[in-house]
Amino acid sequence: MSTVYDGEKGEFVVSDEARSDTAPLLEVNDLRVEFRTGDGVASVLNGVSYHVNAGETLAVLGESGSGKSVTAQTIMGILDTPPAVVLGGEVKFHGEDLLKAKPQRRMEVRGEGIAMIFQDALSALNPVFTVGFQIEEQLKVRRGLSKADARKAAVELLDLVKIPNAKGRVRNYPHEFSGGMRQRAMIAMSLALDPELLIADEPTTALDVTVQAQIMDLLRDLQQERDMGLILITHDLGVVAEVADRIAVMYAGRIVEQADVFSLFRNPGHPYTEALLASLPRMDLKGQELTAIKGLPPSLANIPSGCPFHPRCPRVVDRCKQEVPEFHRLSGGRFSACHFAEEMVSNG
Repeated sequence: MSTVYDGEKGEFVVSDEARSDTAPLLEVNDLRVEFRTGDGVASVLNGVSYHVNAGETLAVLGESGSGKSVTAQTIMGILDTPPAVVLGGEVKFHGEDLLKAKPQRRMEVRGEGIAMIFQDALSALNPVFTVGFQIEEQLKVRRGLSKADARKAAVELLDLVKIPNAKGRVRNYPHEFSGGMRQRAMIAMSLALDPELLIADEPTTALDVTVQAQIMDLLRDLQQERDMGLILITHDLGVVAEVADRIAVMYAGRIVEQADVFSLFRNPGHPYTEALLASLPRMDLKGQELTAIKGLPPSLANIPSGCPFHPRCPRVVDRCKQEVPEFHRLSGGRFSACHFAEEMVSNG
C-alpha cells in the first residue's frame, strides 16, 4: 500500500489507487508535541507522519534528540502529561484515533494492540520483583489467568525468546540476568498479550555485536511467526539494511525522508540521509578517516529558520535559510523534505 502527501491536510494519506479493504495497521499524521519547562518551550515533534502495515518493518533513523523515542511514547500514550503537551495530529490504530480515545481505551490498546521494548531493560524492569512476576501480573490482570496458568505462560514466553532454563530463570530478579538476557525478558514481556504492533526503541543498545545479532534475529523470527508490524528505532544503519522494509529519517522533530530501504541506501533524496550514509565505515576506504557530519543537531527550543538542517548542509543556498521545504513526492512512492530532492534523486 502506498501513501501520498496531502498538502492541504498536511498529512500522508492512502492513495486512491492503493486503497483496499486492508488499511495500514498504524497511521501517524501531523503529530505535534511540545515540552513546556521553566527554561522555555521545546518543539519536540513538528508534524511527524508515517504509517506501518501488518508484517512490515519500519525503521526510524536519526541522531539523538531528533524525536524518535518521543514519537513512540506518544503513540503508546505514555507522554500525555506535563511538561509534554500534544498540540495536535492523529495516531490511528486500525483507523481509530487514539489521541481522542478515553484513557480506559488507551489502556486496552496498550500491550494488547501495541507494545513497546524500551532502550534500557534494566531501568524498564522493576528491580524488586522477579522477571516471572512482572510477566505474570499482566496475564492475570488482562487475561484473567490463574496464578498457576500465568506462571506456565511466563515460562513459555521466556522459552520462546530462547532464555535457557526458563523454568528456573522465571524466579530470578532483573539484576541476575545479563544484558542480553534482560533484553530477551523485555521482549517476552512485550509479547505476553500478543500485540499486533511492536515498537522496539533501540533494542540492542549497549549489547555486544554477537548479542545484537541474536536479538535482531529473534525479533525478525517472532515478527514473521505472528505477522506483527514492527517499528524499529535505531542508530545502526547496518541493522536497518538487514531488517527494514521502509525507512523514515528524522531530524529536529520532523520526518525529512521516507523511502523503501533499497531506494534510500542506493540513492538518498535528502542531504541529511546522504550524510548519514556517508558516515558509515566502508571496507574499500580502509585506513582513511571516517566522514563526520559537521556541527550538532539544533536545540529544539531554538530551531533554525527555513530548513532545520541548513547550518550543517553542504548544499545550502539562501532559500534553505528562509523557506521550510515541503515534502516532495518522488518516484517509487518516496518522499523528501528538501528543495533539491528531485535533483538529488535524478543525479544519484
